[in-house]
Amino acid sequence: MNTWVLGGHQTDFARNWARAGLEFSDLVREVVDGTLADAGVEPEDIGVIHVGNAFGQLFTGQGQLGGMPATVEDRLWGVPASRHEAACASGGIAVLSAMADLESGRYDCALVIGVELEKTVPGDEAARHLGAAAWTGHEGQDATFMWPYMFSVLADEYAARYGLDDAHLRAIAELNYRNGRANPKAQTRDWKLTEASFTADDHANPVIEGRVRRQECSQMTDGGAGVVLVSDRWLADHALAGRRARQPARIAGWGHRTAGLPLRQKTDRSAGEPYVLPHVRQTVLDAFGRAGIAGIDQVDGLETHDCFAMSEYMAIDHCGITAPGLSWQAVENGDLEIGGRIPVNPSGGLIGGGHPVGATGVRMLLDASLQVTGRAGGYQVEGARRFATLNIGGSTTTTVGFVVEGEETHGR
Repeated sequence: MNTWVLGGHQTDFARNWARAGLEFSDLVREVVDGTLADAGVEPEDIGVIHVGNAFGQLFTGQGQLGGMPATVEDRLWGVPASRHEAACASGGIAVLSAMADLESGRYDCALVIGVELEKTVPGDEAARHLGAAAWTGHEGQDATFMWPYMFSVLADEYAARYGLDDAHLRAIAELNYRNGRANPKAQTRDWKLTEASFTADDHANPVIEGRVRRQECSQMTDGGAGVVLVSDRWLADHALAGRRARQPARIAGWGHRTAGLPLRQKTDRSAGEPYVLPHVRQTVLDAFGRAGIAGIDQVDGLETHDCFAMSEYMAIDHCGITAPGLSWQAVENGDLEIGGRIPVNPSGGLIGGGHPVGATGVRMLLDASLQVTGRAGGYQVEGARRFATLNIGGSTTTTVGFVVEGEETHGR
């Protein structure tokens, strides 16, 4: 049984919704309207709704976001809806939940949206809110900025096991900013940075926590993304009725693993194993296995979770682009560039594109589907037929991966 992506929508991640006097209802309205329009469906077609959101109450005081689509679109009144929280993997979990609904036969058409507003409070307060995704009171208590600190700890773990040159982390950041310039919805597309911004210059690229510098961090972002997912039955029925406007993308495989909250518990459990975070590796292998592919060389690109350059460095070897600990080779060889062996984050990812937490997993799936249907525009990977995604929440506590194919690739 297959799940298909009919279409979707992403908001402009450079937009500051609070500064414009707008709220969650305005954000959800744009995502819902844009997603339905791109997919070519009406609200009456939707059987179920899944909303990814991580920190609604903390940043805005607004909970019960499963009810917001019906609030802004009367024709969704009465449609079953729910909200999903898994930190930065909230969007991925919302997608998985919608897929389960379709695969069970309960529904044939699902609307999935991810939404987050983060620019409602000062940056230091925002950082404290985001820290709720760690084990509160048990890790990072002395850090000013929880997540830069945590991924600095991961970098230290890599350095101890394999050696790590921080210049490779800065090169990852530079690539993602560069890719973001071609994305008309990327948060940083118009930012003015210099070569010094990607060096160890303490003025142009200051240290935030530990060994993590400013340009290696994703941004506080407002925004949302949505997709319409349908079953084989829905697709067949509407093809016969002549309602299909374009080729959809197929979710060919998925992976989902959950580990304990603390990062140190994760790294200690993997002592002596090839991978620092073997549950992340298993998520990737699960997605590849379900898609019927042998490995990363059978995909044409990857949208991965670069909340920090270090999380992308980890993803490079855990996705199999290199052997464990050798992610630097892919950085140096140009493998990650658009036109390289495995283009990574052609959209700009989280660092270049933006990271509205609850929306990120949905945005990744949307970008993967745009790539394999030839609709990615200025950041299109030429000839892309199969793309992978890797969405993580917290210190990889929740990990979700997908493999997405163009319709003509199915069965190859």
